[in-house]
Amino acid sequence: MTDIVKVRLQTTTQYSSALQCATSILKNEGALAFYKGTLTPLVGIGACVSVQFGAFHWARRRFEASNLASNLLSPSLSYTQYYSSGAFAGVANSVISGPIEHVRIRLQTQPHGAARLYKGPIDCIRKISAHEGILKGLYRGEAVTIIREAQAYGVWFLTFEYLMNADAERNNIDRKEISSFKVAGYGGLAGEALWLASYPFDVVKSRMQSDGFGPNMKFKSMRDCFGQTWKAEGMRGFWKGIGPTLLRAMPVSAGTFAV
Repeated sequence: MTDIVKVRLQTTTQYSSALQCATSILKNEGALAFYKGTLTPLVGIGACVSVQFGAFHWARRRFEASNLASNLLSPSLSYTQYYSSGAFAGVANSVISGPIEHVRIRLQTQPHGAARLYKGPIDCIRKISAHEGILKGLYRGEAVTIIREAQAYGVWFLTFEYLMNADAERNNIDRKEISSFKVAGYGGLAGEALWLASYPFDVVKSRMQSDGFGPNMKFKSMRDCFGQTWKAEGMRGFWKGIGPTLLRAMPVSAGTFAV
């Protein structure tokens, strides 16, 4: 429910706060509007989580093998290596998340009622592809998506691993002995760190993926979007919608690591 509020705040200037945005959506579009664009992420979330953790653990094993081959005292990763493993997971995930989020954002930002542009996810994919094809259409904003995902998941995994290792060392226990409650808590904090570290990139991505086509296109590139946002709104423009994002991030991330 908070995701559409985040996207509307990122891509328009008509709302003064998250509360006003949520109230306006409820009043003008109804309660079901909060679930616009949720079908596509729900279908792809399993694949995304599998790619994130699969790619992270693959990279982690490569670093462990390299550390052993270098005759280090322990195969354990440095925190730079944890970040790099997470960043690799993010880049791998961007192949799936880029088009999924593009479709979601289109559905969340289209006009309501008779003026709507897309009937649903499939219709949205078809029309975007008809405009600019698969690579330029569905994968619009992929460059900033890759940067966002690399930074986000690098920080996500780094934060979680640091908190887990610090707890184990502080209490002189094995990581497996850390309670599920603490694991969930550290996962939640990692989720907050993820968004704080990558949010400006997410704003640019949302603006590019909700932009028009052809002569109606406002942003020529990622750099142009950064420049226009800074010129029009300053630093504040890169943090619009951060409140509802952080509100959602902790429970979602906690659940991901606790499972």
